[in-house]
Amino acid sequence: GKTEVAIRAAHAAVASGYQVAVLVPTTILAAQHEATFRKRLSPFGFKVEGISRFRSSREVKDSLKKLREGAVNVLIGTHRLLGTDIVFSKLGLLVIDEEQKFGVVHKEKIKKFRANVHILSMTATPIPRTLNMAMSGLKELSIITTPPQDRLSVRTHVARSKATLITEAIENELKRGGQVFFVHNRVQSIGKVLETLKKLVPEASIEFVHGQMEESILEERMLNFYEGRTQILLTTSIIESGLDVPNANTLIVDRADMFGLAQLYQMRGRVGRSNVRAYAYFLLPESGTITQDAEDRLAALESYQELGSGFHIASHDLEIRGSGDLLGRSQSGQIAAIGFDAYVQLLQECIAEQKGEVLEQKIDPEISLGLDTTLPDSYIPEIGLRLMFYRKLAAALDEHEVDAIEREIDDRFGSLPPSARNLVASMRIKCQLRRLGIKNLNAGKVGFSAFFDSSTPVNPEKLVEAVKRYPFHFQMSPDGRLFIRRPEETQDPEKILRGVEGALAQLESWCG
Repeated sequence: GKTEVAIRAAHAAVASGYQVAVLVPTTILAAQHEATFRKRLSPFGFKVEGISRFRSSREVKDSLKKLREGAVNVLIGTHRLLGTDIVFSKLGLLVIDEEQKFGVVHKEKIKKFRANVHILSMTATPIPRTLNMAMSGLKELSIITTPPQDRLSVRTHVARSKATLITEAIENELKRGGQVFFVHNRVQSIGKVLETLKKLVPEASIEFVHGQMEESILEERMLNFYEGRTQILLTTSIIESGLDVPNANTLIVDRADMFGLAQLYQMRGRVGRSNVRAYAYFLLPESGTITQDAEDRLAALESYQELGSGFHIASHDLEIRGSGDLLGRSQSGQIAAIGFDAYVQLLQECIAEQKGEVLEQKIDPEISLGLDTTLPDSYIPEIGLRLMFYRKLAAALDEHEVDAIEREIDDRFGSLPPSARNLVASMRIKCQLRRLGIKNLNAGKVGFSAFFDSSTPVNPEKLVEAVKRYPFHFQMSPDGRLFIRRPEETQDPEKILRGVEGALAQLESWCG
């Protein structure tokens, strides 16, 4: 998925005469990407090099010399890429894989590329701050939701840690010829866990790895697992970033309550990378309670088991953790006073201005019909869905869009109750008000009043003529408010709505 996008972007950049830098968080992922990029790009004559702690100082020095001379087209590396001695001949594209793994200091260094370089950030689970920036329009966002052909979702289980459960999960995987990831994220006690696993499954071949090991031993053990010589890999969370072992289809995570939501989702993504059903077991302590946040994270993982759930997981993470300090109490300024919605609107206006787009002053009419315009809880029980449909209706630009949303609601939840029909009708009226440049509409049993904006397209001469000819039905106040009286008083919602729509249609005929 993401790697394929990166390879194609790199090909386009190099074919246009530019160099490409690929920044990754771990040495294991750097080595894997180097092999993949080399295999795909070498037939085109593109030169791919990698720098990480798996390379000797001499090899790195030689690669950097070629880079400066323009002999290297694609350079793949870890944080080493951000060093001051890295000089590109003609850099055109920077690819950041697993962007959430880089801290503020690294991102400040990355900014030095921004003036004349395209940046492609990739992650299965964008961190809340990045996701918030994308949703605000500060970053462009593209989502891959289509899984590879024949790929199956990973069955996810959250359970208390038990020896019988661990043994059964491992033995079931080994019986079908697969391999197992066992994640224990404390280097100090990884040796004890190794002894426990050897007692539970004595016939299996087990090796352990962690980020503090010597490069040669780490590389050798990872290769043993990749090539199938090791059946169980006991590891810390270093495997979460991009490791691809298609034959490993069971993941067991010890103390899953100690990991973040994005980490757990990334680790679950290490299994199920072929057409074989994979299983993930997130284990909690045998006894005791866990925090509410940990419970929410694990519940989200159990809920979103289907493929391509990364965006939903990230959205849930945004809800749990918030979007950072941008709107927090520790910030200076008046953001708390103006509110989040107003902040987002101002931000979008600033972005449009920076892009040189013509800002159109949009009218957001206020409408008061004195009717029940709600989606009842009994009709759409889930609050998240109700809010989503409220938002969609409020954002509809014309009556056709409102009709489409009404059909969707009817198709999913059945015939609309009266209050929901009132809501849909009021949103159609709102679209009319927007076209007519009416800022405010109040309706009652006697009639309704409309307050015009100065930008209204309604011809004032025709309006004045109507007021003169029909003074009982049309009355105009000095402040620009028009009162339209009904032929007869009514409290019937349908008659009120029909009367408003008819009167607005009359006003539309006076435009121009």
